Amino acid sequence: MKVRRNLLIAFSLLSLSVNAQRIKGSDTVLPVAQQTAERFMNQHPDARVTVTGGGTGVGISALMDNTTDIAMASRPIKFSEKMKIKEAGQDVDEIIVAYDALAVVVHPSNPVKQLTRQQLEDIFRGKITNWKQVGGDDRKIVVYSRETSSGTYEFFKESVLKNKNYMSSSLSMPATGAIIQSVSQTKGAIGYVGLAYINKEVKPIHVSYDAGKTFTEPSFENAKNKAYPIVRPLFYYYDVKNEGKVKPFIDYILSAEGQATVKQVGYIPVK
Repeated sequence: MKVRRNLLIAFSLLSLSVNAQRIKGSDTVLPVAQQTAERFMNQHPDARVTVTGGGTGVGISALMDNTTDIAMASRPIKFSEKMKIKEAGQDVDEIIVAYDALAVVVHPSNPVKQLTRQQLEDIFRGKITNWKQVGGDDRKIVVYSRETSSGTYEFFKESVLKNKNYMSSSLSMPATGAIIQSVSQTKGAIGYVGLAYINKEVKPIHVSYDAGKTFTEPSFENAKNKAYPIVRPLFYYYDVKNEGKVKPFIDYILSAEGQATVKQVGYIPVK
């Protein structure tokens, strides 16, 4: 009887291990992962999915350390990360789960409504330091950015700054929510966030990538039809040896229901 009970306990622990999944990484992907995880668990009562942010770099490091099953990323995995994974004897697969428009946001009271890519580069590199230089009030510009472990930090640097360095005095925030809060409380502030984070507490800037000929609002429709210039894929990464464990959840987020959740959260579905 004792042996049978021990076997039952062992089986239960094995079942829990198979059904328990850890997802970690990008704060941009976080809202999508949280919503889909909640709905997935509602449909699969035995499943346990824990979702935490921290940034793309944190998620990929956790995948290397085997402390997460899925790494959320708002940028593609780096060559150096691929090499480390290969050296550890791992083989990682990549899945695009959604697309995102990266929005530049300011305080709602700021009269500036639009900026060119060059103006954004000059602001985030410290060459433009006062809003009056771009048609606004005589007010110092306060630049908010993400930490270097953030995929959003790296994507913005690549797409908007053309891989030039941020100004040294920019204020690094640990999460996207912190940028929203800081910009909403600082009249001279500017920052960047994923589309799903935009709310009434901040004002999104219309952006031009054609030297001021066309300015486009960061919106779902403009991102979907590719009119908005700062659009990127959002990724899940996982170790292929764990595919059996993570596949049901990945299949769910790629299903019609999962992609409907992606749209509801504010991102662009892949299907």
